[in-house]
Amino acid sequence: MKNLDQQGRSHRESLGCAVLSGLVLALLGPLGPVHGCPGGCTCYGNTTDCSSVGLLSLAPVLKLLDPESVILRLPGNNLSSLGTDELSGLSGLELLDLSQNHLSGLRPGAFSALGGLRWLNLSANLLGVRPNSNNTIAAALQGDGLSKDTFRGLWRLRGLDLSSNGLMRLPQGLLDGLQRLAWFSVASNRLAALDRVTFEPLVGLQQLRLAGNPWECDCQLRDFKHWMEWLIYRDGQVDGMRCGLPVDLRGRDIRSVPAEMFSHCLRSPTREGHATRPPCPPGRINSNDDCVRQRYRPVSVRRAHGTQIVAGVICGTVCVMMVVAATYGCVYASLMARYQREVKNRGQPLMAECGADTDPEDGQTSAPASPEEPALKEGVVLGYRISSF
Repeated sequence: MKNLDQQGRSHRESLGCAVLSGLVLALLGPLGPVHGCPGGCTCYGNTTDCSSVGLLSLAPVLKLLDPESVILRLPGNNLSSLGTDELSGLSGLELLDLSQNHLSGLRPGAFSALGGLRWLNLSANLLGVRPNSNNTIAAALQGDGLSKDTFRGLWRLRGLDLSSNGLMRLPQGLLDGLQRLAWFSVASNRLAALDRVTFEPLVGLQQLRLAGNPWECDCQLRDFKHWMEWLIYRDGQVDGMRCGLPVDLRGRDIRSVPAEMFSHCLRSPTREGHATRPPCPPGRINSNDDCVRQRYRPVSVRRAHGTQIVAGVICGTVCVMMVVAATYGCVYASLMARYQREVKNRGQPLMAECGADTDPEDGQTSAPASPEEPALKEGVVLGYRISSF
């Protein structure tokens, strides 16, 4: 009997637990799916770290990812593509790390759902390599894995890393709408030239990484050189940008190349057996298919600004010295004029010996006056003869 009572009691307890679990699930059902940490990932705070877990797609991570996650790290996986709506619902994400994957192309607006994103790391991918294309030059002309609308909607973005992607060019309009971007890297790619128009929207840029590219320091890079000097003048930081071509400038930082060397296009070595176009005449630069009149710019805006300061100091010093000299001259002239007036008012005495007065008309010398002579000659006072002006 005791065994039957114990079995009945345990049966009732298990039945009660099952009913309670059903009620909990029924109450949590309308609240939506329960979010947790994706398998193989590490979650702490608002950060989800799925580094090097062999992901082939984002689906297993996004199913369990909390929509309020702030940081999502996915480096070292096997991701090869990213759909347009794949990141929808993660508007609170502020940092996304997709480095060291196999991304070869990003569709326009791939990150448009991430309106709050501030840092995006796409380094060490294959965005500059066209799949199934053996001719790398033809692939570059057709366009890399980036389009002008790839980063559309990321108006809060502060940092963007595109280094080590094999990029041969950046499409115009790629950085439009990224006015808040402060840190940008295209280091360690295959870039030979950059368009100034592409970088002009970056009014808030503070650091630019360009090292590790085979730059061709010819007229195609001249306008970007001037923009880079403007960035440095605004206290921006740019790392080394060393020339790969022409041969006489190889290894030299383009910032140290005088502007006079960009007065006309430098002839580059032929590639793939195709001759390059002839250089533009002096006074004109290459712009697309035409040679347009160049606009003179100083070698360095910072250097020109320093020259203006030095010239202003020198001119100011000279002006002060001239004012001091003029003041001294005026005071001296005033004192001399006053002295002359006083001398004229007193009269000018002519000194003569007391014992012998010489008459300039007859040249005779008068005898000395006796002590007993009471009367003095007219016009003689105490042995001095006074002559009026």
